[in-house]
Amino acid sequence: MRTQVAIIGAGPAGLLLSHLLARGGVESVVLETRSEEYVAARIRAGILEHSSVELLESVGLGSRLRAEGDQHRGIYLQWPGERHHLDFVDLTGRSVWVYGQTEVQKDLIAARHADGQEIHYEVSDVSLHDVESDQPYVTFTDKNGLICRLDALYLAGCDGSFGPSRQAVPAAETYEKVYPYSWFGILADVAPSTDELIYAWHPNGFALHSMRSASVSRLYLQVPNGTDPRSWSDDRIWEELSTRLGHGQNGWKLNPGPITDRSVLPMRSYVQTPMRHGNLFLAGDAAHIVPPTGAKGLNLAIADVALLSRALVASLREKNPALADRYSDDAQRRVWRCTHFSWWMTTMLHVSDDPFDAELQLSQLRWVAGSRAGATGLAENYAGLPIGY
Repeated sequence: MRTQVAIIGAGPAGLLLSHLLARGGVESVVLETRSEEYVAARIRAGILEHSSVELLESVGLGSRLRAEGDQHRGIYLQWPGERHHLDFVDLTGRSVWVYGQTEVQKDLIAARHADGQEIHYEVSDVSLHDVESDQPYVTFTDKNGLICRLDALYLAGCDGSFGPSRQAVPAAETYEKVYPYSWFGILADVAPSTDELIYAWHPNGFALHSMRSASVSRLYLQVPNGTDPRSWSDDRIWEELSTRLGHGQNGWKLNPGPITDRSVLPMRSYVQTPMRHGNLFLAGDAAHIVPPTGAKGLNLAIADVALLSRALVASLREKNPALADRYSDDAQRRVWRCTHFSWWMTTMLHVSDDPFDAELQLSQLRWVAGSRAGATGLAENYAGLPIGY
């Protein structure tokens, strides 16, 4: 097989890249180790930045988002006895949208099928070859056991932190921070108890009240690394969420409901540089991981492929390689800004055993909530900087 761009990974990064390339007149083939059903059902991020929404709308992927998503003006910051609303629209003129990654994935799958995009699911033994040459290629075994070769002009690694693309960049510099806690996340079939997200600092640990729809709530608790989600009963989960989120505080109530999904997510930050090696380009989790506190993971992937698609279209259609040559540097400016913001939100809100840290956290929370400058800084980063930042 032969194509212009071979894309490894059919998650949001890979499918959005194929969509953007097609709109620019560039052909691609997508390879994915999982089934289409598995990829579509994965529960991941739920917040879209202002710039992400603008991009999706501009390329014909915004109709269901606008109809079924939930636009939020801001968030609540909370600590015992206090809850403060930060209005992003008032502070920066930009909002965010609650629209789960599963919904973005559904929209992308529908759009790619409608365009006749070639996607090979359930492949195995994916290997990248000759990425430093002008004739890179990928070998893989398809779901019928046939060994295949895909030749391309460029390879795009959108296959996450455990895929082969990251390992195909030799001598890369890596930066990693592993946090001493995880998130215990649940999905519950109950209407959200809040109109916008609540980020709560509590001596027992951080808690977050988010949502996926008008009838489904998404909630998180800070727990020690290695926590087994099966070790927590439903009653214990709701009791601890009620405590940390301030049930009964100023008349606010947390409504419990049937828990349909539970998982534990370790927290870490990871950045690999460069994001290009020869004719292989990395995007999304293949190049960087952020803790979910700042709601940046999916949005960083969207920003990466927006830059990458422009670079590849310019190189292939206009014979201008300048954007491709700058891709890694351009993408990493935003990567490091979002990595810092995610670290800052995480360290401000997650408790440790050190009472000195706790006092610093509370001081910082009071400053953010009480200072327009502090609130604007958080709002600007959370609602999202322009993709070309």
